[in-house]
Amino acid sequence: MPSRLPIPQDMAALRALCRDLPTADSAAGSAIAAHDSQLTKPPGSLGRLEELALWAGQWQRTGRPRAERVDIIVFAGNHGVTAQGVTPWPSDVTRQMVENFRTGGAAINQIARVAGARLRVVEVEDLRPTADFTHAPAMDEATFLRAVATGMRALQPGTDLLCVGEMGIGNTTAAAAMCAALFGGGGARWAGRGTGLDDAGVRHKAAVIDRALAHHAGAGDPLEILRHVGGHELAAIFGAVLAARYRDIPVLVDGFICTAAVAPLGVMAPDGLAHARLAHCSAEGGHAHLAAELGLTPLLDLGLRLGEGSGAGLAVGLVRAAVACLCGMATFAQAQVSGRE
Repeated sequence: MPSRLPIPQDMAALRALCRDLPTADSAAGSAIAAHDSQLTKPPGSLGRLEELALWAGQWQRTGRPRAERVDIIVFAGNHGVTAQGVTPWPSDVTRQMVENFRTGGAAINQIARVAGARLRVVEVEDLRPTADFTHAPAMDEATFLRAVATGMRALQPGTDLLCVGEMGIGNTTAAAAMCAALFGGGGARWAGRGTGLDDAGVRHKAAVIDRALAHHAGAGDPLEILRHVGGHELAAIFGAVLAARYRDIPVLVDGFICTAAVAPLGVMAPDGLAHARLAHCSAEGGHAHLAAELGLTPLLDLGLRLGEGSGAGLAVGLVRAAVACLCGMATFAQAQVSGRE
């Protein structure tokens, strides 16, 4: 695939990119499987680490995958739907947290440092809020395509592994609305506590989602759902994960919001998320349902509901361990250990 992925200029071009996705490198996969069978361990004894090494190599298109250069990108955006009282936090907190990321004071800063990953923060649309999607599309087509392009352009050459994260007051409401539009069940199935709602707040959030669904009934395909009830940072996450597919970069997806952001790709193509792994299952109410709908099995389940890419950052060590075992272990012949008869 070309190192420079064309940036789609209209919805038709974006749909074409989503339909004509590159597939995994089967030759790299065969080479990894053959090498793994000779390592000094019983077959399958490293469990999901073996699958992770195979996954990384197939999408990097090499029998010797790498996990040295890891990028965590936190996409930040604001949401007009906060006018409906779906969160106890003011939208100003998004910008304040972005500054906290940049000065090293957030949880993701510490996790990125421990993981040996490079952390970047991208303010999508300069943190201008989307429209309130209870009575208008969150984004017009031009804004939506621009946000997707922001995500696509955020990838850096030479990245071995991409972790996507988010920050945006109100974005659990956008994510839940997307899930309800894509998979059904209404607001009650998908609305969670977000940044600290009580039971009454969750019920109100569900009702707001239901109003939005009624307003946007018949919005169209999954991309139109993302445009109508998503958010700037969700569109950018979608763009980054789509671009990673074309640039041979495996992806660790963080929690509920990030998974909702990439769900349209999983719905539009049967293997649309094959180059991605779900880093963890969030404690946010709808995430386990969403993972099941998309056929994703989380690597971790730590009760996290922070966002920021925190779960993805924690899963980096698993990928690094998987790659290290595949590429660093001795074979039976090298170690002069007797193999199976």
